[in-house]
Amino acid sequence: METLSKNIRTSSSNLTTVGQSPPLTASHTSKKARPMRRRVVVTGIGMVNPMGHDADTVWSGLKEGQSGVANTTLFDASGFPTKISAEVKNWDITDSGESAEDWKDRGRHTKFAAGAAKQAIADSGVLDSITDPVRFGVYLGSGEGNQDFRTFSRMMAAALADGEYDAAKFIKSGIELLNPAKELEQEPNMPAAHLATMFNAQGPNLNCLTACAASSQAVGEATEIIRRGDADTMLAGGTHSMIHPFGVTGFNLLTALSESNDEPTKASRPFDRLRNGFVLGEGSAMVILEELEAAKARGANIYGEIAGYGTTADAYRITDIPPDGHGGIAAMRMSIADAGLQPSDIQYVNAHGTSTTVNDKVESKACRDVFGEHAAKIPVSSTKSMMGHLIAAAGVTEMIVCLLAMRDSVLPPTINYENPDPECDLDYVPNEAREAEIRYALNNSFGFGGQNVTLCLSRYAG
Repeated sequence: METLSKNIRTSSSNLTTVGQSPPLTASHTSKKARPMRRRVVVTGIGMVNPMGHDADTVWSGLKEGQSGVANTTLFDASGFPTKISAEVKNWDITDSGESAEDWKDRGRHTKFAAGAAKQAIADSGVLDSITDPVRFGVYLGSGEGNQDFRTFSRMMAAALADGEYDAAKFIKSGIELLNPAKELEQEPNMPAAHLATMFNAQGPNLNCLTACAASSQAVGEATEIIRRGDADTMLAGGTHSMIHPFGVTGFNLLTALSESNDEPTKASRPFDRLRNGFVLGEGSAMVILEELEAAKARGANIYGEIAGYGTTADAYRITDIPPDGHGGIAAMRMSIADAGLQPSDIQYVNAHGTSTTVNDKVESKACRDVFGEHAAKIPVSSTKSMMGHLIAAAGVTEMIVCLLAMRDSVLPPTINYENPDPECDLDYVPNEAREAEIRYALNNSFGFGGQNVTLCLSRYAG
């Protein structure tokens, strides 16, 4: 045992101290050249979120600096420290032409996914050109499904009927009361399964749940599938709804949510000195990814190209970001290098920008480290200030925002930026949209658990 301990101490002496980042070498920031790598473009987009039920409505609201935050109505939040959220309002699965009866047992987030996916499919027009369904896949970043609180409450009441908890009665009650179809819909893979069936996508079908980085990771991994030739078309994106008692309880216990209940629309204030947490949102966004030559051959409208993808882990703590920001820095550098660009080529960053004290400070530092003197010239905005944090669906939603910003030469603002923070000293496009030509943009997504994903988007110029 003493020898083993000595060996561990000896081998550990060659490593960095736990909690400190290793030096960023070339291996951290670039990928080996991949000859003949296929190019991947976005040809269809779709959204259902607190700002609207389609991409055009959402984008219009973002440019105008509107807010989708209000008092929570999906459950009684009066006893919670946080009583506000960014809910999807006045939308139903029947708005997508689907049968309410067929979808009655499916999760709220699965319905959002179907709505966004049908928009993206229709926008792209890709189904008419798919001759081999095995070459068409689905990759999502999807969260958990139904949370049947009423039934759980009845089960607990049965278990406590005699004044003490009886596990056998809890189980017996569950077998009698729980709906097996709804239980199945709790699984995070179910939205991807349903979408595959809807569109006969018989190719790769995957789901990842890397917290707030999930849908960006899904887009990045779907891009790699097309790049290496394992599919020609991928439906990629994310969907999530955590506006329920378990979700809000968890984030309140982590002190991650804003408690500015008196002014809901001003609660999310990324990079502002008085920020005090994020606002929980919900929704879905989907994109159609295609191999460039196939998209060109069918005359598809191309929103832009997925030029670079970087993904890293902090390997630090579950809910804390390392103060030096090494994971985010490495992901940004990896994405830029993967695109064959230099940091000075980037003209806009859609930040993770959660409105938490630590994230915004560390992400600002990461941008300064990556861009150096150029950092002061790069606009960095957070659209979470308006739509809240969509968790697993956040990344792809913000990626679409980057594509629309490039298309229309408009930078979306960071609203509620009123009190400058000396530790957040970049150009956050405060409060009003701004005209700007953008050729290359970055989209950052950093999740609990230390997952970091950065996508580099390029305007397609033919």
